[in-house]
Amino acid sequence: MFSHVTVGADDLEKSRTFYDALLGSIGYGPGVPLKEDRYAYLSDNGAFMIVRPIDGKEATHANGGTIGFACDSPEKVEAWHEAGLAHGGTSIEDPPGVRAMPFGNLYLAYLRDPYGNKLCAMHRMAG
Repeated sequence: MFSHVTVGADDLEKSRTFYDALLGSIGYGPGVPLKEDRYAYLSDNGAFMIVRPIDGKEATHANGGTIGFACDSPEKVEAWHEAGLAHGGTSIEDPPGVRAMPFGNLYLAYLRDPYGNKLCAMHRMAG
């Protein structure tokens, strides 16, 4: 459904370190520099990018927005959460764990990145 997701960052190296660890914990390689003002994390399904805002203003986060990363196990969700905390992220919402939904159980973890962007790791549980 999506071709890419982009978040702003004033300090690209700080954000690259955070996202290299965060996304590396669920199997993605390090960010690829596209220009001097952006890094991309590429997959077969799209790209996640960190960029210095084009308008030259300070990077901010979206109120009400969440970026979700699919994981293939609860262990990957936990590794993602731990990597984020170890590299400047802040745990938010409930602790990582199972959430019962009308359409099935999800294993979720939530973080804010160093710039306040709300992130989620999600594993859809069988049954």
